[in-house]
Amino acid sequence: MKTVVFIPARYASTRYPGKPLVSLRQRDGSEKSLIEMSWTAARAIRGVDAVYVATDDDRIAGAARAFGADVVMTAPERENGTARVAEALANAGIDADLVINFQGDAPLTPPWFVEALIDAMAADDTIQMATPVLRCDRATYDALKEDRAQGRVGGTTAVFDAQGRALYFSKEVLPYIDPGKVTEPIPVFHHVGVYAYRPDALRRYVETPVSPLETLEGLEQLRFLYTGIPVACVEVDARGRVFWELNNPSDVARIEKALETQ
Repeated sequence: MKTVVFIPARYASTRYPGKPLVSLRQRDGSEKSLIEMSWTAARAIRGVDAVYVATDDDRIAGAARAFGADVVMTAPERENGTARVAEALANAGIDADLVINFQGDAPLTPPWFVEALIDAMAADDTIQMATPVLRCDRATYDALKEDRAQGRVGGTTAVFDAQGRALYFSKEVLPYIDPGKVTEPIPVFHHVGVYAYRPDALRRYVETPVSPLETLEGLEQLRFLYTGIPVACVEVDARGRVFWELNNPSDVARIEKALETQ
């Protein structure tokens, strides 16, 4: 399959304006922008033919070109990363079999998370869209709960059926567990913000109106579920590495700490 990766990046983030250009301290003491770290992580994925930064902002485009990335410009009105990726695919005129949306705020995403999606969709051509899920360890579960207790929007959780088809995604920590009954293995799955789509699924997405659940949760993938397009949840293994997205300014320290140890 011809597989291309797009990294959607916008400057005008509601929670964290300018987030793609924030600098993070690396293990060797140097600094790299979030978008460069995400681009480097995407280029480590096996089986990918090309990686593009998709943005509506000249500042992000200039920074991306400076470190060697190919850039596709998109309109500022795009409501989310999936819509931006769909437009970038059309604007670039690329004929791909598989399109990867690699979130620009998740530089700790290991390449095997995305490779698992590619393998799953290569093995089953009925899968129209897939996304990774990672079982929470106690530290991640506690971090998710702490964010909600403090009124912060942290990571997203996924609930799926016995065949791995998504039932729901939420910024709440689902399923609810009585605090006195939290036992290992914890039955909560952290949703990793990476998506693999067939081009037809992307086209159907942008032709469909925004769904009420998508608006309430602020989660683009809920439009697929609302309109009856199954989403395959592919369980992945962190292999001892820390995974966390940069959702809020407080996450910079979390990610820098993880970079020191991995």
